[in-house]
Amino acid sequence: MNQIEKMIAKLCPKGVEYTAIGDFSELVRGHGMPKTDFAESGVGCIHYGQIYTYYGIWARKTISFVSTKKATRLVKVDPGDLIVTNTSENIDDICKAVAWIGESQIVTGGHATVLKHSQDPKYLSYYMQTANFSIEKKRRAMGTKVMDVSARNLAKIQIPLPSLEIQHEIVRILDKFTELEAELEAELEAELEARRRQYRYYRDRLLNFAPQDARKVSINEMCDINRGRVISKDYLRDHNGPYPVYSSQTANDGVFGSIDTYDYDFESITWTTDGAKAGSVFYHSGKKFSITNVCGLLRVRDDNLVSTKFLFYILGKHVKNHVRRGMGNPKLMSNVMSRIKVPIPPLEVQHEIVAILDRFYALVNDLSDGLPAEINARRKQYEYYRDRLLTFKEAE
Repeated sequence: MNQIEKMIAKLCPKGVEYTAIGDFSELVRGHGMPKTDFAESGVGCIHYGQIYTYYGIWARKTISFVSTKKATRLVKVDPGDLIVTNTSENIDDICKAVAWIGESQIVTGGHATVLKHSQDPKYLSYYMQTANFSIEKKRRAMGTKVMDVSARNLAKIQIPLPSLEIQHEIVRILDKFTELEAELEAELEAELEARRRQYRYYRDRLLNFAPQDARKVSINEMCDINRGRVISKDYLRDHNGPYPVYSSQTANDGVFGSIDTYDYDFESITWTTDGAKAGSVFYHSGKKFSITNVCGLLRVRDDNLVSTKFLFYILGKHVKNHVRRGMGNPKLMSNVMSRIKVPIPPLEVQHEIVAILDRFYALVNDLSDGLPAEINARRKQYEYYRDRLLTFKEAE
């Protein structure tokens, strides 16, 4: 029996009471505060979008401020309060919480709810990451394109509330575990970045050809070029199926969702045409798939001229140089891609280079092998033990 189990047996012999959030806290819904209100200095503020892009379990300092005048009309966040997101485009980011443990009062704005309570704030924030809490928030989420869990529905979710003594001990353990996890993950991330640099170095060396060793060929001479189609989140919901849809996101290998039909079923390369990830390239071995309208697709016409996998690697080296970054929206459109010229060596040389780079690429990028898999395993292990610590027998 571990320390937590001993404490529960002693302090909660009949189990732990589950209590609705609205019964142990006051919920205050935020309003206003667009990012245009931000100032260089003034009163600290946390924007709802920063909770799932920047902040973790807790925060002592803010990265943003508003003027004292604007702060007077915003919802106040006192030390110990939680700020919870109400709105997001995906279910995972809804009801994410950050415990404010700074020394002074700050403010927050719309699409967020402030929880004022007398519990351990970090305990509540940790619990709101668990799988059990995720099940409850999904039951209460409304909307399709933009999802929302209202303050009223958030108030109905029940949370186990052991004694403060047990809460403090759980927080102490999870803080140490989180710190250790962060250190280990930072080491793995540093190693992964070193491997990525190593991969890019060898890729660029291997793909650096003298003029007499490779001839320059434009993409439109080698490939058929297609543009993706509009596939909305509503379409994904209404046409859910087994075939992947690729888009601009590089996470999950660019998978945006899955539908019940497909547009392509051959070896190909796709690339991101618009946005921050413009110029990112992806290789597809031939499984049935579709792409969205922020992607383009290349299909090699003649395998005796160029290997699709070799073209993928050579584009990874060259294509970023052709991204147009004007007007704040980077683009690599089909007409530009079609004119890019890349060096093409003899086919046997291409195959040798592909064999070498495949090994490097798998180590760095394959989620089922190498360092990314180890990082993912560490995160899963952390989530498992966190959820174990925060799962209790409910009092009768």
